[in-house]
Amino acid sequence: MFTRTSKNQNRSLVHTRIRRRLKGTTERPRLAVYRSVAHIYAQVIDDTKGVTLVSASTNEGTDTKRGRGGNVAAAKEIGKRVAERAKESGINKVVFDRGGYIYHGRVKALADAAREAGLEF
Repeated sequence: MFTRTSKNQNRSLVHTRIRRRLKGTTERPRLAVYRSVAHIYAQVIDDTKGVTLVSASTNEGTDTKRGRGGNVAAAKEIGKRVAERAKESGINKVVFDRGGYIYHGRVKALADAAREAGLEF
C-alpha cells in the first residue's frame, strides 16, 4: 500500500534539494522566503557565517499596523521592504531561495517587488 506524503513534506524535500546547490556568500547572500497561510517572511542570509543580515515579514509591527499577509499585495510590500533594508546594509546582489514553493503568486510577487526596488538576482 502506498503512503501519501503531505504538501509540506514534499515542499521540504524540494527545499532540501534546492539548498544542496544554493549557498549564500558574503558578496551574494541568500534571500530566503517562507510563506504561511496568514503571513510571509523574507530573510537575507549569509550562509558562510550563518547570520541573518536583513529580514522583513508581515508579522512585524504593532497590532494596528499589522495586516494579513496571505495576499499578493502584502507580499509585494515585504519584497520592497526587504530590498530597501538590504540596500541600506550595502547588499545589492542576492541569490533567490524560493523555499521549495512554486515560483507563482505570493513568492513571485515578493521576488518581482525586490527586483523593482533595486536588488539584483
